[in-house]
Amino acid sequence: MLTGGSGVRLRPFTYSTPKQLMPLANKPVLDHVIAHVRALGATEVCLLTGDWADAITEAMGDGSRFDVTLTYLRQDRPLGLAHAVQSARPFLGDDDFLMYLGDNILTDDSGEAAEIVGDFRQHRPAAGLVVQHVADPRAYGVAEVDTDGSVRRLVEKPSRPRTDLAVVGLYYFTAAIHRATDAIKPSARGELEITDAVQWLIDQGEQVSARRYSGFWKDVGRADDVLHCNRRLLGELRTDVRGEIDPASELRGQVVIEAGARVVRSRIEGPAIIGPGTLIEDSRIGPGTSIGRDCVVRGTHVSDSVVLQGAHIHTSRGLRGSLVGRFATVGPGEQGDPDHHFVIGDHAQIEMTVV
Repeated sequence: MLTGGSGVRLRPFTYSTPKQLMPLANKPVLDHVIAHVRALGATEVCLLTGDWADAITEAMGDGSRFDVTLTYLRQDRPLGLAHAVQSARPFLGDDDFLMYLGDNILTDDSGEAAEIVGDFRQHRPAAGLVVQHVADPRAYGVAEVDTDGSVRRLVEKPSRPRTDLAVVGLYYFTAAIHRATDAIKPSARGELEITDAVQWLIDQGEQVSARRYSGFWKDVGRADDVLHCNRRLLGELRTDVRGEIDPASELRGQVVIEAGARVVRSRIEGPAIIGPGTLIEDSRIGPGTSIGRDCVVRGTHVSDSVVLQGAHIHTSRGLRGSLVGRFATVGPGEQGDPDHHFVIGDHAQIEMTVV
């Protein structure tokens, strides 16, 4: 599982935390990914880390809470996905393996991904690709696939794609991929591309197969992606109230109130989750909202947003479609204004005007 990368599109958050630890429904992205890998049948997982190795190791631990064994290896520089496979060779040996990009979310509600992986494990192509129809494939590896599922050609981020089949961040490989990663050269951007390695297998006459996936798939590369994934994962929650709800408050829909949280004179409409130690007072929390631990939300309304640990929000004008960083403060200014859309980094302080 790959957990490197600089997360440029998610700054300022990724100055202080890797995107793989961004919370979705109050759990790090990697929690959801490792849980899915376990559901696919894996019991031994290697996390290939980069500059954020210490933070990721501390957050994920030994894997026992996921019922897997976690091994950590370091990729010194992000030199491409094929280079990542080379870096993980001490763990992989000559075994078949899944490569999963650690910033990708596949909810797999129907078990479709598990069925695809099971098919690959049974038939053992040299490489198995999970693909999905997308509106604009130019930002992805794009596969040209025959009617029998054989991959004819694979191109990385083509300016003129021949198909709309993008390669999802979940791959199946046999040991044949190691010959391919050793054979290819760096691309124009100086990286060893996994698409080039798979194309090398095709050119050598190896079997490369693709299966179409129609379920939810998205990477958390941008703020809008985080909000989208958060909404999706919140929709899978079941109501669970362990915190304190006073008689003047109201909960509607799928709402999780974690232990130690307090809701005072407020209304929460799910799907939503309120983290431990958080106070919601005289406020409205709308659907699609995750409030992290030890936050204070007072006298406002927040919807379709992700609020990280320790944030304080106190303003008569609400937040919608926003990301609020750890220990950030959103408070009143001097004059009135409508709802706002924010991406607020850790420890920031925002003053909003009021009537």
